[in-house]
Amino acid sequence: MTTTRWLTRDDLGAAARSATGLLQVAPDAEGVWPLDAEARAAAVGLTSAALRAAGAGDRDRVVVALAEPAGALWAAAGAETAAASASVGPRGRMRLHHALKTLGATTLVVTPTGAMDLLARLHLEFLLDPLDLGLRQIVLAGEIASRRTLTHLAGEFDARVTEVYLNPFSGSALAWRDSEDAPLTPLAGGSLGLASLDKDSPFEGSDGLAELVVHGAGATVRTGQVARAGGDAAGIPAPSHTVGDHVLVKGVWLSLPRVEKALSKIDGVSAWDLAISRQGTLDTAVLTVGFARQSLIGNPMWRSRIEQSLAALTPVKIGVEIAGEVVETARPGTVTDARGHHLGRDRTAIAH
Repeated sequence: MTTTRWLTRDDLGAAARSATGLLQVAPDAEGVWPLDAEARAAAVGLTSAALRAAGAGDRDRVVVALAEPAGALWAAAGAETAAASASVGPRGRMRLHHALKTLGATTLVVTPTGAMDLLARLHLEFLLDPLDLGLRQIVLAGEIASRRTLTHLAGEFDARVTEVYLNPFSGSALAWRDSEDAPLTPLAGGSLGLASLDKDSPFEGSDGLAELVVHGAGATVRTGQVARAGGDAAGIPAPSHTVGDHVLVKGVWLSLPRVEKALSKIDGVSAWDLAISRQGTLDTAVLTVGFARQSLIGNPMWRSRIEQSLAALTPVKIGVEIAGEVVETARPGTVTDARGHHLGRDRTAIAH
């Protein structure tokens, strides 16, 4: 497919002030994806197709528990596909359970960790049988799922479980699969592809890491999501990693440059490390900050300033810890991803 421009998430952010039409805005307002009437209809159509591929029909009732910009778009698609549809957002599991029961949901659209956390809480806290919810379809989207998530959920809920790859900027469906060992099946030809990490060109190798890209409106947009192309395997592989200046936490993209900028305004911060893990059912993010002066290490005001700065950046809750030792020499911030998802910020270095 011939394109005229190669863009990244940062380019979408830079164009936010001049974009027109219906704007799909990231939770941190770092980027926008404009949809005119035709593009919106196409996005809803693709997302409706994903729901039908998942098994949803005109007798189903859809509840969407995704963050914006995906939530409203999926709810609109559900209204065209099923008997009823509602977006309730990524709410707490007790409130999600209440919404599912109140609305009589048969189809749940949720992140993989959100579904696993709901299941765990049904068993351990609510002492409820997952089968009592009556879910027939579960659609997972917005995250890199842990191994065997689809199989486990299907067995526990006695439901059909599919995974949908979302356009990470608009929230619309682009591809789907019904097994974690299967490649993605695009919902429309030419909308999704693979690109080289170290140059603006399609991925041409038979093996190795490649970045998923979205084609449209005369541009190719890098998603920041990376898959491992495997030999003779047909189709587009599902992403297993992320790369670049944004890291995916709890289904939301967190801007590392914005973290850097916020911390640079706080006097005495000399180092930081963002640690991300998935020890239980949900992602956990903790920022460990090093100070250049001993007097700041135990200062609650400085800790509070950091917490408030992070809360202003993202809806994702990030814990704050203070290094016990003074870090006199300033050094760049780092990311430690115990999930093994984020490969690094430099695409070219990773490619080689």
